[in-house]
Amino acid sequence: MDILLIAGLWLDASAWDGVVPELTALGHRPVPVALPGQGDGDASATLEDQRAAVLAAVDAAPGEVLVAGHSAAATLAWLAADARPGKVAGVALIGGFPAEDGRAYADFFPVRDGVMAFPGWGPFEGPDAADLDGPARDRLASAAVPVPEGVARGVVRLTDERRFDVPVVLVCPEFTPARAEEWIAAGDSPELARARHLTYTDLDSGHWPMVTRPAALARALADACPPHPAGA
Repeated sequence: MDILLIAGLWLDASAWDGVVPELTALGHRPVPVALPGQGDGDASATLEDQRAAVLAAVDAAPGEVLVAGHSAAATLAWLAADARPGKVAGVALIGGFPAEDGRAYADFFPVRDGVMAFPGWGPFEGPDAADLDGPARDRLASAAVPVPEGVARGVVRLTDERRFDVPVVLVCPEFTPARAEEWIAAGDSPELARARHLTYTDLDSGHWPMVTRPAALARALADACPPHPAGA
C-alpha cells in the first residue's frame, strides 16, 4: 500500500529518510510529501497550499492510501480523510491530535517576520526529547525550517462527516495509549472522540520517532495499513 508521510512543524520531507527503506523492506510504497513552505523557501505558503499538496499525493496514488501525519501534521492527515474519505483507507497520527473545524492549524509559538521559527529545545524538555542525544538535537535544530505564518495560523476547515468512518491509528510515542484515551475522554480531541474506528499503538520513544526509532515506527505504520481486499 502507498503510505503518505507528512512531517510536522519545522521538518521537511527528509525527516523520513530513516523510515522509507524500512517501509520498503516491509513491502509498502512510502511517499514522503513535500509541503510548501517547509523546505522550498516559500515563506508565503499557506495551510491550503499544504492541504493541496497532500491531496495531490493522495490523488496520484494508484489505489487506496494510508496517510500518516506527525505531530501538528496529524491535522493535515485528517484533512485528507475529510476531503477524500473514499480514497484514504486509514490515517495514522504520530504523536499528534487533529485540530477541529475553525481552529488555527498550529499557532503555538510567536510569529516574527512572517514565520514561526523553531523555538529551541526548552519547550520540549522531558518526555518529548528524552531520547534525543546532543548530536541528534543539533542536527534537528540546524535543519529546522521556519513555518510560514499562513500555515501556522491557517484556519482548519472540515466539511465531510464521512471522515469519522475512516480507520484511525493513534501512534503514542512520548505518551501512553491510556493517557491518550484519558485526554480524548476529557474532551481534549473532539475529532478523535467521534472517530468510529480508533485504535492505539504504543511506541516507546520521544516525539520524533522517525529520528530515534525509524524501524519501530515503520513497523507501526505497516501494521496500521488496512488489509487488502480479497483478490487485490
